[in-house]
Amino acid sequence: MSVKEIKEAIDKDKVIFGIKEIQKAVKKDPKKHPIKRVFIAKDAREETKNKLSAIKIEFETLKSKADMAKELKLEFESEVIALK
Repeated sequence: MSVKEIKEAIDKDKVIFGIKEIQKAVKKDPKKHPIKRVFIAKDAREETKNKLSAIKIEFETLKSKADMAKELKLEFESEVIALK
């Protein structure tokens, strides 16, 4: 996984930020949700990891929230980023 893939998804509006938004997307249709890949920051809270596990979403760990925000040129930090 590269930051490049996330940047491309952002450009195509194919990204979801945050655990609550991911939970909403999965709740709408648990069998056909739009989420293809999920990435979490290495400094994400254990609670966030548990929430992803509870809805049976596998994830990959990336850099810290601050590093990801900087590399993706975001004005905010996010523990979780999902690609649609």
